Amino acid sequence: MSTVTPEELNLLIEQTYKVENEFNELKSSYAHLQDTVEKVVEFLPNAIWIVNSDNTIFLQNSQARELWELLKLLEYKGDDYEVKFNSRSYLVKSSTYKDKVMLSVTDITEQKRKENLATMGQMAAHLSHEIRNPIGSISLLSSTLKKRVIAENIPIVEEIQKSVSRIDRIIKATLMFSKGVEATKEPFSWNTLKKSIDESIEYYAYSKDIKFIFPEQEFTINADKDLLEMLFSNFIINAIDAIELDEEEEGVIEVIYDSDEIDHIFKIYDTGIAIENKKDLFEAFKSTKVKGNGLGLVLSKQIAEAHNGDVILLDGERKGFQVKLPI
Repeated sequence: MSTVTPEELNLLIEQTYKVENEFNELKSSYAHLQDTVEKVVEFLPNAIWIVNSDNTIFLQNSQARELWELLKLLEYKGDDYEVKFNSRSYLVKSSTYKDKVMLSVTDITEQKRKENLATMGQMAAHLSHEIRNPIGSISLLSSTLKKRVIAENIPIVEEIQKSVSRIDRIIKATLMFSKGVEATKEPFSWNTLKKSIDESIEYYAYSKDIKFIFPEQEFTINADKDLLEMLFSNFIINAIDAIELDEEEEGVIEVIYDSDEIDHIFKIYDTGIAIENKKDLFEAFKSTKVKGNGLGLVLSKQIAEAHNGDVILLDGERKGFQVKLPI
């Protein structure tokens, strides 16, 4: 039996330490690599799962943890596909490597919404152009007819004119939505705008006894008058419709004005029925009322934003909206 010399033992110990150091370095590098991979996966904007062959999860990020129920619905396909989950749309990609499957899920709800809105906007714009010519003819003929009919038939002609005016307002809103809102600013007085709003109200049909309260003070606004007429008319007509649906036979619509060094501040209140589905208020083509087309509030907000202002729903005892427009 051979004996190990002290020199050989020292060499063996050195080799052991060397292997241990290399192992520790390799272990540290692997831990660093794993940490880097986990950080990269966590940084990705989509949900990521890496799944073992026995369907256990090897790696996932926080977005994937939030969508853990969705994982049960996913299939491992070669091609990309879409899936709906909790009223949202997701694009699913998958790939395999050895005994593992990687699944990537991207929320494309907003992208699809914009695509749908663009398609609807193009279609609506086409229809609006087709409708405008016959509407113009009806408007002209009704004006001529009003001068010729007997007195008791004038209210019938006026109802036709009001209906035509409402259709024309819808067409303008649809075209504006499809093209986008651009403001051409010029200074004008509040009283000038108020007269235009009064004319819009006059051409809108309603049956209740409604009291309109507008600001009495005189001030100048530097904005696009036609756009602001549409903005305020939208709010007031919505308020009229809310009062029409209320059980009371009377109603009040009040516009209160204030200002600071930066903004004109308008608060528009009404006594009509409460607003339902508040989350859909500023969603295009999602109307919260029976007579609506789902564009009024959306356009009002876009008009305010085109002036570097904003529109918000007021949460308080009184039902209303606030419109801010820069001075």
